[in-house]
Amino acid sequence: MEQRIGSSSQPLKGEPVTGAGFDPAFIPGLTSPVSEKPEEVEAEDTAPAEPELTDEDVESEAEELEPAAENGDSGDGDADEAPDGPVFEASDRRARIVADHRGVRLSLDDQECEFRWDEIGAVETESPRFGKRFTITVHTPDRRWYPIEIEATARAQFSEWDEQLDAVLDAYFEEGTEAEDAD
Repeated sequence: MEQRIGSSSQPLKGEPVTGAGFDPAFIPGLTSPVSEKPEEVEAEDTAPAEPELTDEDVESEAEELEPAAENGDSGDGDADEAPDGPVFEASDRRARIVADHRGVRLSLDDQECEFRWDEIGAVETESPRFGKRFTITVHTPDRRWYPIEIEATARAQFSEWDEQLDAVLDAYFEEGTEAEDAD
């Protein structure tokens, strides 16, 4: 006597073969079934029409860009300029933190985040009693925090990093809070 493993029911002739047994990606109700003959769509109907530019439009755009070029503005503003202020930078094989005039940038492996000084509520540092992992936590006003751990080569770096980060915070972070208090 032979034994068969699996379902003994077979699909009826003419009935489409669907279901999770034949297509693991099939979930009834979430997607509509694919029709056997897809409708032909002309590319001309779906492409948006581009407006034609006249000579007057081109001249007016050139005039708008000229004053910015005369003033030396490239549109990026302070991204190209680097003031002579303090900069804190610490990194290890996975993590990196940079604090400068633009704000604080954290990166861990392939993930990155950037905070401008007006987006930061507080910056907290913590050095462990044992070990060489220095923790820096950026707190935002909406009660979120973003910690990052940097592995130091020696425990003596903890005090250096604290001093450098304090200098950056004194230079840039306090400026933003004083400006808000003046308003």
